[in-house]
Amino acid sequence: MNSPRRVTLQDIATSVGLSVNTVSRALAGKSAVSEATRAMIKAEADRLGYVPNTMARSLVLGQAMTIGVVITNPSNPFYSRMISAVEQRGSVLGYSMLLVVSEENHTNELRAVDSMRRWGVDGALVVPVQPEVEHWRRLMAAGTEMVLVNRDLPELDCDLVGIDYERSAYEATLHLLDTGVEQVYLLEEDLQISTVRARVDGFHRALAERGVPPESVRELRVPTRRRAANTLPWEPAEAYELAQHLAADVPPRSGILVGNDSFALGVYRAFSEAGRVIGDEVAVVGFGDHPFAAYLAPGLTSVRLPAEQVGAAAVDQLVARIGRRGSAAPRARISFPGDLVVRGSSTHRQPAAADPGSS
Repeated sequence: MNSPRRVTLQDIATSVGLSVNTVSRALAGKSAVSEATRAMIKAEADRLGYVPNTMARSLVLGQAMTIGVVITNPSNPFYSRMISAVEQRGSVLGYSMLLVVSEENHTNELRAVDSMRRWGVDGALVVPVQPEVEHWRRLMAAGTEMVLVNRDLPELDCDLVGIDYERSAYEATLHLLDTGVEQVYLLEEDLQISTVRARVDGFHRALAERGVPPESVRELRVPTRRRAANTLPWEPAEAYELAQHLAADVPPRSGILVGNDSFALGVYRAFSEAGRVIGDEVAVVGFGDHPFAAYLAPGLTSVRLPAEQVGAAAVDQLVARIGRRGSAAPRARISFPGDLVVRGSSTHRQPAAADPGSS
């Protein structure tokens, strides 16, 4: 039995009575083809089951038409949403995606660099394990364009697309202070990464601006196990254990800024078990606005992060770099603001559990 033959541009051209060149330009979205002709050609291509030959296109263009994406862990809701945006935007621009997960492990990241060099990707979107940079320098020196995503490596001459975490934490802390809290707490990750540093800086900037005395502030680092491959990126358990001690000591009219919503889950459980009322005597604000945030009781006030915008913008920036490979264009630093979604955990009331929140 003969295998089915792959439909070619010539097949479409013969079917519609036009040249192969016209068919090729129409399917590539190029000009000099009327919209009516383009629509007719696309309809016939769909009818015949035409699938573009990416390998052949790569040979013609001299590019792999592949973007490498290195992230820490896809179970992080921010990164799962970002990956979807990268895949969708990359597909529109004709690029496939090679995904590698580092699990916050430097050795895994070195393997990721090797994988991208073997596959010959045209460019890489990287959420780096910090602070090492030499392997990334080697990748760039080998001709692979690179854009950092969400985390910064200031030592690296590289574009960055991410979130303005400093501003977001600053505004979230001001919101807590505006609720009238008298004691302020910060529960943050213990990883030495740029996103954590930015949130801590924003927290302290707000306190300094409002003249909050040091004795009214307490900063705690939640021990994480994110370097272990068998754990989720954030474990509520660690925050729960820490918050069990905190719940016994926190005075009424306190406010807690939590570095991510998963840690906030641990805080909710510990305070509930201790009979402490979140949203009344204790205000809580999280980061990430994960899907469960609106369905806690009370709903969790949280900073919503525009993962889809970050992913799409990172692809656009990388593809632009690939297009002008070797140029000395200034490095870009693109940041998107977080959006504070206010719910019952910081408004001293008890709303319905599924309050969708407001910005």
